[in-house]
Amino acid sequence: MDVLGLIDEIEDIVESAGSLPLTSKVLVQKEELLDIISELRIKLPDEIKQAAWIKEERERIISEANKDAEQIIKETRLKLEELVSKEEVLKEANERAKDLMNKAQIASTNLKRSSLEYSDKLLMNAQENLKDMITTLNENRTELRKMSASVNQENQLAKEKEEK
Repeated sequence: MDVLGLIDEIEDIVESAGSLPLTSKVLVQKEELLDIISELRIKLPDEIKQAAWIKEERERIISEANKDAEQIIKETRLKLEELVSKEEVLKEANERAKDLMNKAQIASTNLKRSSLEYSDKLLMNAQENLKDMITTLNENRTELRKMSASVNQENQLAKEKEEK
């Protein structure tokens, strides 16, 4: 029987015992009550030990659960910080990539514009040179025609002199 059962038994003995007239005192069997008390003394240390063990075990479990919870919170914070850090690095890398792309686009546009302007200047210079060459060629041809006409005239005069 456990401690609570023994206490219930003592309570039953007291309640069923005969009472002394005009008092609240009762008569109980001394031996019976002493046997129960003796059994209580034997079982009570076991019950107390078991209760103490249960209390210690409860405290150990709570302490372990608190440590586990703290470790989980710590790991979660570290992972969160790592994720935030990675996200910040990724965000910064994306911003730098966008900036580099914009700069590359601007540089490409400027290079194309400069190339087109340079090509246009080269073609304009070539066109001017060709115009000058054509003018010179036309002048040379005109000069040659004049020379040819002059040679023809001289030949004509020489023929006419010979025929005379």
